[in-house]
This record gives sequence, structure tokens and C-alpha cells, in this order.
Amino acid sequence: MENLEYARLQMAFTLGFHIIFACIGMVMPFFMVVAHRKWLKTRNPLYLKLTKAWLKGVAIFFVTGAVSGTALSFELGMLWPEFMKHAGPIIGMPFSLEGAAFFVEAIALGFYLYGWNKLPENFHWFTGIIIGISGVASGILVVSANGWMNAPSGFDYINGQFTNIDPVQAFLNPAWFTQALHMTLAAFVATSFAVAGLHAFQILRGNNPKLHKQAFKIAISFGAVAALLQPLSGDLSAKDVAQRQPVKLAAMEAHYQTGKGVPLYIGGIVDEENKEVNNKIEIPNALSFLAFGDFDAEVRGLNDFPEDELPPVAIVHYAFQTMVGIGTLLMLAGLLYFISLKKKSWMDNRKYWWFFMLLAPLGFIALEAGWVVTEVGRQPWIIHGIMRTEDAVTPMPGMKFSFYMYLLVYITLAFTVTWLMKRQIKVLNEDTE
Repeated sequence: MENLEYARLQMAFTLGFHIIFACIGMVMPFFMVVAHRKWLKTRNPLYLKLTKAWLKGVAIFFVTGAVSGTALSFELGMLWPEFMKHAGPIIGMPFSLEGAAFFVEAIALGFYLYGWNKLPENFHWFTGIIIGISGVASGILVVSANGWMNAPSGFDYINGQFTNIDPVQAFLNPAWFTQALHMTLAAFVATSFAVAGLHAFQILRGNNPKLHKQAFKIAISFGAVAALLQPLSGDLSAKDVAQRQPVKLAAMEAHYQTGKGVPLYIGGIVDEENKEVNNKIEIPNALSFLAFGDFDAEVRGLNDFPEDELPPVAIVHYAFQTMVGIGTLLMLAGLLYFISLKKKSWMDNRKYWWFFMLLAPLGFIALEAGWVVTEVGRQPWIIHGIMRTEDAVTPMPGMKFSFYMYLLVYITLAFTVTWLMKRQIKVLNEDTE
């Protein structure tokens, strides 16, 4: 493989790992503060033990998220120097603000970790809220920078030069809101269902079911609400992409021919050579309506675009189908949970807990698939319509050694985090027998 392929693999691999750590770090503080509030209201020691257990998880993922995120920031300069040369002055604002949010989160985490029995109870609890808010703010600011790559703004591009730079306009680019909303909800869905699934597993094993049922309810409540809201944000995102990046929309649906009243494909096998999709289910006129709010609207097909500006259609289409399919399943699971609050007998059935346990990894699979759609669907551009990815990569040789080194480091990090979390769950079960 050439430098470009190794650079893209390294960026994809490290981002794929970091996004999991970052999302858990964004969302788990909210579980923690809810459990903490319940402790303050009821003085039930169960909630105190749960709060401290989740606090340890928050600390672990804060550290791993910081390490993996720092590595990514170095990669931007190391792998994509031409991109950073031009983009750095334009999108420096969200990155600098993200750094500020990170420091606020770190300070609040210090107060929360070491403030037990030292700070006023309500102030101590409030520092936990600051951890969650600053973590979400960090995620939104980073997504804003990514939104700029999909909807570049805040500058004039004249004769290959970036001039008249407006960092505020670049920060508030046309894609930032829809991407940030979709990503934030996705983080809550993925983390909530993963945490709820882990507690469902402990319930099935009979490990302190009273504590784990309370933990499950707190986590799944966030996930169920986010899962029910996610289709609304997905609709906003799809309409935005249809306007700004019609080639990405066409790749998501593997739609080749321009036409009016275009059907929506469910499933299907993409034949890129013959430019067709086989074995799909068609919903008449649905794509036109979902993209433009009009059943007879015209949707541009992939054949309307130059061959050298098309993304890998099959990858984008399968990733999009995976994201939507899992999202739909989790939405139904969220609805099932709310119904089970009325039909409490369901929670006495082991199948109920098996169901939620099996859902545990699906949110993160959908999250990764969504990022594949966002990033691969933008190719061959690193800055949409302005700079190609191949023109931004470093000219230095030997990128394969960097890739293998990062591969080893991140696999080690993943095993370490897994071991630490298993240890925390074991300690929690032992302490609460």
C-alpha cells in the first residue's frame, strides 16, 4: 500500500477507537449525577455505591479519552500537513475552545473525585454536572470542525489561496448543528444501551440484582429517550446532506440514475461495475420525500457526477444501512422499555434481560457505521469541493511503521481498559453482596 492508504487506515483506526472512549466519557457523568442525586434524596447506600462505581468508570474513560484524543491531534499534523497548513487558521477556534472545555472538565473531575466529605454536598454534586456538560461541549466543538470539512465556509478560495478568513463563520458552518445534534444523540444511545446491557448481564448472572436493576433503569432511560429522538435528527441530517452533498446522499442510497419520485432502498447488494443495486426492497417515492419533503422531487444520481469524485459506493451504502437498521431496532427497544414500566411483570422474565444484554454492542456499531458514512462518503475530498485527500497527505515515507505502532498501542489500550472495567464490576459486586 502507498502512504495515502496507510495514513487513512491509521486515522480511521485511531478515530474508531477514540470515538468509543470519548462518547462514554461524555455520557457516563450524567448517569453518575443521577445516581448521586438519588443518594442525596434517599440516603440509600445502594445509590452511593453505584455513584462511586460509575465515578471510577468516568475517571478511567476520561484518561483514555485524553490519551487517544491527544494522539489524534498529533496525527492531524503528522499525516495531513497540507490540510493543517490551510485549515489550521480557519478551524482553530473550535479546537482551542475544545481545549478550554477539556480543562474545565478536568478541574471539575478533580473536585468531584476528591470532594467527598470535604465540599458542601450540593456543590459537590453540581461539579458532576459540570463534568457532563463540559464533556458534551468538547464533543460538539470537535464535530463542528468536522462539519467544516463537509461544509467549508468562513473564507474565500481564490487561485488556490484561502483568504478573508472568518473563524466564527467557519465555526458556525452550515453542517455543525445537524452533525452535532446527531452525534450527541448517538453518543447517548450507544453509551446508554452498552451500560444498560452490561448491567442486564449482571442481573442474569444473579450478581446483586437490586443494585444492577437500578443502574439499568438510569442508563436505559437516557438511551430510550435519545433513541426515540434520533430519527428526527437523522431526518434533519439527511435533508442537509441532500442540499449540500448530493453525491454523498446518492452513495448512501446507492442511487445511480437521476429521476423524480425516487424510491428508497432497504438492503440490497451494490454492483459498482454495472452501477445497480440487486436484491433490495423499494419503498416508492420515499427517498424524494425524505430528502426534499416532496414525493415527486428530483434526486440526482451517481451517474450525474464525475467518476473521480465518487466515494466508494458499496462501503457507504452498507454502512448507512447498518446505521439505520440498528437505530430503528434501538428505537423500538426504547419504546419497549417505556412500555415495561407499566407492565412490570416483563422485568421478571429472563428473556427481557437477555434482549437488552444482546443490544449492548449495537449502539457503538451504529456509531462507527455513521462515521464511516460521514468520512468515507466525503471522499475523495478532505475539504469538500476544495482539497482532495491525496493532496493533503504527508510526502514523508514510512507511514506503515507509524500505522503498526499505533495499532499496537491502541490494542494495548483497549485490553487495559477492558481489564480495568471488569475489575471494577467485580469489586462492585463483591462490595455490595
